[in-house]
Amino acid sequence: MSDFAIEASGIRKSFRGHAALNGLDLRVSAGSIFGFLGRNGAGKTTTIKILMGMLKADAGSACIFGLPIDRAGNLVSIRRRIGFVTEEKELYPYMTVEQIIRFTRSFFPQWRDDLEQRYLRMLEIPLGAKIPALSKGMRSKLMLLLAISRGARLLILDEPTDGLDPVAVEEMLREIVSLSASEGITVFFSSHQLAEVEQIADHVLIIDRGRCIVSGSLDDLKASYRRLHIVFPDEVRDPIRWLHGAEHVRQEGRTVSILASGNLEALEEQARSQPGAQIEVFPVTLKEIFLDHVRGN
Repeated sequence: MSDFAIEASGIRKSFRGHAALNGLDLRVSAGSIFGFLGRNGAGKTTTIKILMGMLKADAGSACIFGLPIDRAGNLVSIRRRIGFVTEEKELYPYMTVEQIIRFTRSFFPQWRDDLEQRYLRMLEIPLGAKIPALSKGMRSKLMLLLAISRGARLLILDEPTDGLDPVAVEEMLREIVSLSASEGITVFFSSHQLAEVEQIADHVLIIDRGRCIVSGSLDDLKASYRRLHIVFPDEVRDPIRWLHGAEHVRQEGRTVSILASGNLEALEEQARSQPGAQIEVFPVTLKEIFLDHVRGN
């Protein structure tokens, strides 16, 4: 079996002449929790639909556990390895919770009765309730139960905590981490809630305008980035040509803020060489890395 749950290379997809994906490369290690980030329209949903076999890429290649997704004979095998929670949380409206569990179970020979019972108890999902009567948060819980119980090796979660209260969010995040650790399940996790991704992900990729702009281990990214906050005695009128490593520079009056990746000592020395400059250096969050890169891009 491949060391990667997901491999994609040079994926391109356009709609009516507009490029939704523009040569996207993606590597998701088996057993990892992978945060897939981007603003609306960046290409996240298109990527997920291509990986699920719901859309065909215009160019490039992709594999799930080493199986090419563009080979029709692989589709059933790939789908049985994947559990999917959609952003829309759409389920058959004419069924009850019990009926949709029984219906879904019939398609998956590796169905885990132990996980089904565990999540029914933990998530307090009412078996007799009809789908339209469930809140969006409760539908999120039900979809997670269906995705996990089918015996999936890869969970693709699109805004899985949408509609949940803070306590339920913490429970769900804790269970996602527990499943990955105990069962070796790979989690591909798309969310606008950057704090949630930062809480559980070990790798992240930021996509914008259909291409990767940042990718790597979350710990390595946070260790390599720093924020330089520089205050000058007077307003900076002439732009300063900052050294390599100054990825994004914001200037407001007497203040300059630099998101730096690498070459930090040289950048600090350059800042301190400016007459009267006061310099502070801060660690950065995933949110800061995301916002600076997306705004800069």
